[in-house]
Amino acid sequence: MASVAIGSSEQYNYDVVRKFTIMALIWGAVGMLVGVFIASELAWPFLNFDFPYITFGRIRPVHTGAVIFGFGGSALFATSYYVVQRTCQARLLSDGMAAFTFWGWQLIIVLAALGDVLGYSQGREYAEMEWPIDLLIAVVWVTYAIVYIGTIMKRKEPHIYVANWFYLAFILAVALLHIFNNLAIPVSLTKSYPLFSGAQDAMVQWWYGHNAVGFFLTAAFLGMMYYFVPKQAGRPIYSYRLSIVHFWALIFMYMWAGTHHLHWTAIPDWTSTLAATFSIMLLMPSWGGMINGIMTMSGAWDKLRTDPILRFLIVALSFYGMSTFEGPMMSLKDVNALSHYTDWTVGHVHSGALGFVAMISFGTIYHLIPRLWDTRMFSTKLITVHFWLATIGTLMYITAMWISGIMQGLMWRAYDDFGNLQYSFAESVAAMHPYYAMRALGGAVFLTGMILMLYNCFMTISQSKNVPAGGLATSAA
Repeated sequence: MASVAIGSSEQYNYDVVRKFTIMALIWGAVGMLVGVFIASELAWPFLNFDFPYITFGRIRPVHTGAVIFGFGGSALFATSYYVVQRTCQARLLSDGMAAFTFWGWQLIIVLAALGDVLGYSQGREYAEMEWPIDLLIAVVWVTYAIVYIGTIMKRKEPHIYVANWFYLAFILAVALLHIFNNLAIPVSLTKSYPLFSGAQDAMVQWWYGHNAVGFFLTAAFLGMMYYFVPKQAGRPIYSYRLSIVHFWALIFMYMWAGTHHLHWTAIPDWTSTLAATFSIMLLMPSWGGMINGIMTMSGAWDKLRTDPILRFLIVALSFYGMSTFEGPMMSLKDVNALSHYTDWTVGHVHSGALGFVAMISFGTIYHLIPRLWDTRMFSTKLITVHFWLATIGTLMYITAMWISGIMQGLMWRAYDDFGNLQYSFAESVAAMHPYYAMRALGGAVFLTGMILMLYNCFMTISQSKNVPAGGLATSAA
């Protein structure tokens, strides 16, 4: 890659991409540290220290907000701005608007975390922020959409590469979801009441909640996959036709699956049955995308022996395939009768979040940083160590939650010979303790890898002026 001049003279606006990349690393470390702490609180409750601001209920949304919107969101802003410029051969529509999305997004993450800790919450999953922050999110997101769509419209390349389709669907769908899920009547600066109530409110929340997973945490990261897997492998995407079929099938089906979170509740039975049906149908496009990504490696499998970045990307696709099989299976009512409200759901979420979203983000950031700063990675060996820490940590986490969840489900519905419940709820909680400890340990292993990445990347950035990309045949370690 030719040497890149830092500043406005660049052909593309890499300044905002660099800023979002750095914040993705920082929010990843912060969010995962909070995650390990709250997992430890569940295993060892004395860690609450009777201090209300660090109780599980208050800082759990700090964890989800920091990792989903801080780490994941910053990675998506960075990669989408990078990919749309490269594939459209056009600079971002407006440097000023792009900078506004950066500073606005970081402010949102900080304000959301403060609100959670201080107890200001709507009590909505992945949407705890009160109405002033929701309005700021809408303004930043609309600005993001204008920058992204405007860049596509001014493109010099006539073809719109498929990664941009996924990013565009993510931007439009998240705007729709955010606005309707947060329709509320403010009564003060820190309190509002939702426009919907009861079962309707639950259905709107899980239409939002599942599609936040479907579009923010799936479609957008598939856009990442469709650009960076072929780039890192040095191979064309396996099937462009399959990528288009994958896109349209995924985008259509995902919108209707959210109500499978509400099996066995007060909503009409047909609604959750329909959601489960669409969930099963989702298996086809999900696996189509996984196969398309993995088969891109055809003829280049030998690179996995020497390229730890490719390992991150391919293992991420493997976890994507596993979690998108597990999700539809858990939406079946017979399976859900066992898994509902248990730690199995937590394990499923993290097999996708740690195994797919985090892994593909790690691989992508490792790919990006040397190119953004025109240098070599400080240490390839540390990338390899990070890969194994991330993989082992993920497997420890999800295995603990699978065992814990299935045990919970079985204990909750076990009856004695007289038709009474065989176990009290307290007994089921006591039985979960070793698995909660194992979950915390798995999270700590994963966090260790994240900290190594933070160190490796910041050392890479600090050496960038002294070690140009073309100046060394190999990395420093």
